[in-house]
Amino acid sequence: MKKVVAIDGPAGAGKSTLAKRAAQKLGYVYIDTGAMYRSVAWKMLQEYGDGKFTDEDVAAVADNLTVTLSYENGSQRIAVDGTDVSEAIRTPEVTAIVSRVAAIGRVRRKMVDLQQKMAADGGVIMDGRDIASKVLPNADVKIFLTASIEERANRRYREMKEKGFEIDLTKLQEEIAARDKADSEREESPLVRVPEAILLDTTNMNLDEAEAAIIKLVE
Repeated sequence: MKKVVAIDGPAGAGKSTLAKRAAQKLGYVYIDTGAMYRSVAWKMLQEYGDGKFTDEDVAAVADNLTVTLSYENGSQRIAVDGTDVSEAIRTPEVTAIVSRVAAIGRVRRKMVDLQQKMAADGGVIMDGRDIASKVLPNADVKIFLTASIEERANRRYREMKEKGFEIDLTKLQEEIAARDKADSEREESPLVRVPEAILLDTTNMNLDEAEAAIIKLVE
């Protein structure tokens, strides 16, 4: 029987990359919850380019938003109201506001409802910050994936450079530390490691080693 797998962890820990790779190896469906919140953030930038919006504005936009996940040639695509935003949601501008957007209760409640429906039939790996504690509390396997702030910043730096973005590494470390703090201290579904979650620190692991560790835990 295929299991329901919940992977939580802080920003830049490699959750999406590793969850996606493990899902492909196991024949599971990968659900990127972070991309769903990024989609709301992207929509806010389209509606309010200057960034001057209230929490109520975000909630209103999220209420009327249609977010869909699909797979093309083994790659996950995400669309907002029919527009493919798979690359657009990964920009520094979206990253800068996504924690704020994700902290809003009405936004989280809508996304959680969607995520639970997606996982209802099992055979899924879902990653985020509150998957084991809030979204899938009855998941068969719960993993808390992390790495040092320095390593997470270095990974994100290389990723953004490859995409053509000019990023300051020191500033990136500061932003990740600030996001850790915001995610852990928010009132609505904060980032936590539930007691039954297995800690997997990938600071000194390469992708293949980390992927193998996740697959072993699932199997």
